[in-house]
Amino acid sequence: MSDHCHGSCSSQTPVADAGYRRVLVLALLINAAMFVIEVVAGSAAGSKALLADALDFMGDAANYAISLYVLDRSLVWRARASLLKGLTMAGFGVWVLLVTVTGLMRGDVPEAATMGAVGLLALAANVGVALMLFRHRSGDSNRESVWICSRNDAIGNVAVVLAAIAVWFSGSHWPDVLVALVMATLALTGAARILRSASGELRAQR
Repeated sequence: MSDHCHGSCSSQTPVADAGYRRVLVLALLINAAMFVIEVVAGSAAGSKALLADALDFMGDAANYAISLYVLDRSLVWRARASLLKGLTMAGFGVWVLLVTVTGLMRGDVPEAATMGAVGLLALAANVGVALMLFRHRSGDSNRESVWICSRNDAIGNVAVVLAAIAVWFSGSHWPDVLVALVMATLALTGAARILRSASGELRAQR
């Protein structure tokens, strides 16, 4: 932001941070690649947690694309993008809940080895993205939403790996189900935080 701003820059078009833009592009590519990997692996392993995580990667890739689009636009546009991302996260949470209920009714036990290996790969990808975004986490609701998504992904992948270990030893589908519930909770609470922040920014611009 330029030095000649005098209290009115929050509603003006900001000067994009070139470093932040590069991080978003890299995060977009990583998430798109992991979406494809987890869809294939999750379907092969019969893991609801991996399929849920794959959809999360897809949603995050779309969110990074939106963030890149509004990076040079006004706070109103960025807040509107945050509202869209918050609604997407909420939809993801509801979808995971539905998938979890279906898996619980069928009682299928996922393949633990594939689940664990892909979970570790996804964890490495999400931790890497989260570390890249950590220094850019402060600012408007759009930047905050990007950081929240990345943080939730890393936490969710830790849970996926732990669930794979539990499935391996117990032979039960319950660890997979519980992880899906954790991921749904993270998505819904994160969405609520983003929606509150973005709504506040929009009200302040009226």
